[in-house]
Amino acid sequence: MKRVYVNEKWCLGCHLCEYNCAFANSGKIDMALALKDKPIYPRIHIDGDEKVPFAISCRHCTDPICVKSCISGALKSKDGVITVDKERCVGCLTCILVCPYGALTEGNDGVATKCELCIENSCESPACAAGCPNGAIVYEER
Repeated sequence: MKRVYVNEKWCLGCHLCEYNCAFANSGKIDMALALKDKPIYPRIHIDGDEKVPFAISCRHCTDPICVKSCISGALKSKDGVITVDKERCVGCLTCILVCPYGALTEGNDGVATKCELCIENSCESPACAAGCPNGAIVYEER
Protein backbone atom coordinates (compact mmCIF):
# COMPACT_ATOMS: atom_id res chain seq x y z
CA MET A 1 0.00 0.00 0.00
CA LYS A 2 1.17 3.50 -0.75
CA ARG A 3 2.09 5.76 2.15
CA VAL A 4 3.51 9.22 2.77
CA TYR A 5 7.27 9.17 3.37
CA VAL A 6 9.53 12.09 4.23
CA ASN A 7 13.17 12.49 3.33
CA GLU A 8 14.39 14.82 6.07
CA LYS A 9 17.55 15.62 4.12
CA TRP A 10 15.41 17.38 1.50
CA CYS A 11 12.93 19.08 3.84
CA LEU A 12 13.33 22.87 3.79
CA GLY A 13 11.01 23.47 6.74
CA CYS A 14 8.92 25.78 4.54
CA HIS A 15 5.58 24.51 5.94
CA LEU A 16 3.99 24.43 2.46
CA CYS A 17 2.88 20.86 3.13
CA GLU A 18 0.85 22.15 6.09
CA TYR A 19 -0.85 24.84 4.00
CA ASN A 20 -1.55 22.46 1.11
CA CYS A 21 -2.99 19.92 3.55
CA ALA A 22 -5.17 22.48 5.32
CA PHE A 23 -6.44 23.80 2.00
CA ALA A 24 -7.14 20.34 0.57
CA ASN A 25 -9.22 19.48 3.63
CA SER A 26 -11.01 22.85 3.86
CA GLY A 27 -13.61 22.08 1.23
CA LYS A 28 -12.98 25.45 -0.45
CA ILE A 29 -11.90 26.06 -4.04
CA ASP A 30 -9.73 29.13 -3.37
CA MET A 31 -6.70 28.83 -1.09
CA ALA A 32 -6.66 32.51 -0.14
CA LEU A 33 -10.32 32.46 0.91
CA ALA A 34 -9.85 29.20 2.78
CA LEU A 35 -6.74 30.12 4.77
CA LYS A 36 -6.12 33.87 4.83
CA ASP A 37 -6.22 35.33 8.36
CA LYS A 38 -7.49 32.03 9.80
CA PRO A 39 -5.81 29.43 11.97
CA ILE A 40 -4.95 26.37 9.92
CA TYR A 41 -5.47 22.78 11.00
CA PRO A 42 -3.19 20.64 8.83
CA ARG A 43 -2.99 16.90 9.18
CA ILE A 44 0.78 16.95 8.70
CA HIS A 45 3.12 19.03 10.83
CA ILE A 46 6.67 20.30 10.52
CA ASP A 47 8.70 19.94 13.69
CA GLY A 48 12.37 20.11 14.60
CA ASP A 49 14.52 23.18 14.21
CA GLU A 50 15.88 25.22 11.30
CA LYS A 51 18.83 22.87 10.84
CA VAL A 52 16.86 19.62 10.91
CA PRO A 53 13.17 20.12 10.12
CA PHE A 54 11.01 17.04 9.67
CA ALA A 55 7.40 16.30 8.85
CA ILE A 56 5.13 14.34 11.17
CA SER A 57 2.31 12.45 9.53
CA CYS A 58 0.23 9.36 10.24
CA ARG A 59 2.05 6.15 9.44
CA HIS A 60 -1.17 4.14 9.00
CA CYS A 61 0.18 1.38 11.24
CA THR A 62 -0.70 -2.23 10.54
CA ASP A 63 -1.59 -2.71 14.22
CA PRO A 64 -2.82 0.80 15.18
CA ILE A 65 -2.98 1.49 18.90
CA CYS A 66 -5.02 4.64 18.22
CA VAL A 67 -7.84 2.53 16.76
CA LYS A 68 -7.68 0.11 19.69
CA SER A 69 -7.81 2.93 22.24
CA CYS A 70 -10.74 4.81 20.67
CA ILE A 71 -13.61 4.53 23.16
CA SER A 72 -16.27 5.61 20.67
CA GLY A 73 -15.14 3.56 17.69
CA ALA A 74 -14.52 6.70 15.66
CA LEU A 75 -11.15 5.53 14.37
CA LYS A 76 -11.28 2.77 11.78
CA SER A 77 -8.74 0.99 9.65
CA LYS A 78 -9.96 0.09 6.17
CA ASP A 79 -7.70 -1.09 3.37
CA GLY A 80 -4.69 0.07 5.38
CA VAL A 81 -5.92 3.66 5.80
CA ILE A 82 -6.88 4.85 9.27
CA THR A 83 -9.73 7.35 9.26
CA VAL A 84 -11.65 9.37 11.83
CA ASP A 85 -15.44 9.44 11.82
CA LYS A 86 -15.99 12.98 13.11
CA GLU A 87 -19.64 12.22 13.89
CA ARG A 88 -18.66 9.42 16.29
CA CYS A 89 -15.65 11.10 17.91
CA VAL A 90 -16.50 12.30 21.42
CA GLY A 91 -13.38 14.44 21.77
CA CYS A 92 -11.70 12.44 24.54
CA LEU A 93 -8.47 12.65 22.51
CA THR A 94 -7.10 9.39 23.94
CA CYS A 95 -5.83 8.57 20.47
CA ILE A 96 -3.55 11.63 20.61
CA LEU A 97 -2.08 10.42 23.88
CA VAL A 98 -1.35 6.89 22.68
CA CYS A 99 0.03 7.59 19.20
CA PRO A 100 3.78 6.97 19.42
CA TYR A 101 4.41 9.23 16.41
CA GLY A 102 2.42 12.30 17.44
CA ALA A 103 0.40 12.05 14.25
CA LEU A 104 -3.03 12.89 15.66
CA THR A 105 -4.08 16.38 16.71
CA GLU A 106 -7.17 18.16 17.90
CA GLY A 107 -9.01 19.82 15.03
CA ASN A 108 -10.87 23.11 15.03
CA ASP A 109 -14.09 21.31 15.97
CA GLY A 110 -12.65 19.66 19.12
CA VAL A 111 -12.40 16.17 17.65
CA ALA A 112 -9.36 14.19 16.62
CA THR A 113 -7.91 14.78 13.18
CA LYS A 114 -5.15 13.03 11.26
CA CYS A 115 -3.81 12.37 7.80
CA GLU A 116 -6.20 10.25 5.76
CA LEU A 117 -4.04 10.33 2.61
CA CYS A 118 -6.49 12.75 0.96
CA ILE A 119 -8.79 9.83 0.07
CA GLU A 120 -11.85 12.07 0.42
CA ASN A 121 -10.29 14.75 -1.78
CA SER A 122 -10.11 12.59 -4.92
CA CYS A 123 -6.42 13.36 -5.38
CA GLU A 124 -3.89 11.16 -7.12
CA SER A 125 -1.51 11.81 -4.25
CA PRO A 126 -1.91 13.57 -0.91
CA ALA A 127 -1.78 17.37 -1.10
CA CYS A 128 1.31 17.53 1.11
CA ALA A 129 3.33 15.42 -1.34
CA ALA A 130 1.95 17.12 -4.44
CA GLY A 131 2.77 20.57 -3.04
CA CYS A 132 6.25 19.87 -1.66
CA PRO A 133 8.58 22.12 -3.69
CA ASN A 134 11.70 20.10 -2.91
CA GLY A 135 10.27 16.59 -3.30
CA ALA A 136 10.96 15.81 0.36
CA ILE A 137 7.48 14.31 0.80
CA VAL A 138 6.61 11.41 -1.46
CA TYR A 139 3.61 9.12 -1.78
CA GLU A 140 4.83 5.69 -2.76
CA GLU A 141 4.87 2.02 -1.96
CA ARG A 142 7.98 0.69 -0.29
